[in-house]
Amino acid sequence: MSLDIRPYAPGDAAALMGVCLQTGAAGEDATGMLEEPDLLSQIWLLPYLALEPDLASVVADGDAPPVGYVLGALDSRAFEAACERDVWPALRARYELGAFPAPSFDAQLVRLIHHPPVAEAELVAGFPSHLHIDLLPEAQGGGFGRRLIDRLVEQLTAAGSTGIHLHTSVRNTKSAAFYRRLGFDEWGTAGGGTVTFVRRLRSAPHRARFPG
Repeated sequence: MSLDIRPYAPGDAAALMGVCLQTGAAGEDATGMLEEPDLLSQIWLLPYLALEPDLASVVADGDAPPVGYVLGALDSRAFEAACERDVWPALRARYELGAFPAPSFDAQLVRLIHHPPVAEAELVAGFPSHLHIDLLPEAQGGGFGRRLIDRLVEQLTAAGSTGIHLHTSVRNTKSAAFYRRLGFDEWGTAGGGTVTFVRRLRSAPHRARFPG
């Protein structure tokens, strides 16, 4: 394949949902682990494509389906508020608590829809933006992860962000090493077996993307 990076386009969404599923188990394939495979994308992909599409970039071979992506939110607090207003209500009506038996993966994800995580005040004070990145094996090892993050960092810096954070599974040691190579520092370990990484950006104070 002749892979390259380009901005997200609406026609990419279905393929990106596939990438999200195939990397949804601490970087490994979650196919077969879910009764409702779209749940991962409903939480970790589609809200970003709806609310921050200009910060989404993909790895693809021309017009072929993408095999990787990076997503970002300029202002995490504003993004949380926008999701609470525009995303979660419909999903909560669609996926009621108790719709899947505990402790299934589906049940865990539905609980996140009803009780979404909120970034710590101290974290967003210094690192207001955040990102998600997922690459299929065919897009790994060619520098695309670094290039995707560099592209997003440039966008966030130009928009005025002072810092960025991300979360990854404590089991995903490969991604943790990758983030350290890109200049991210470990912030701490959060609940649910995740570790937070942060990186300062050299820019002016950021502006909220979702006023009101």
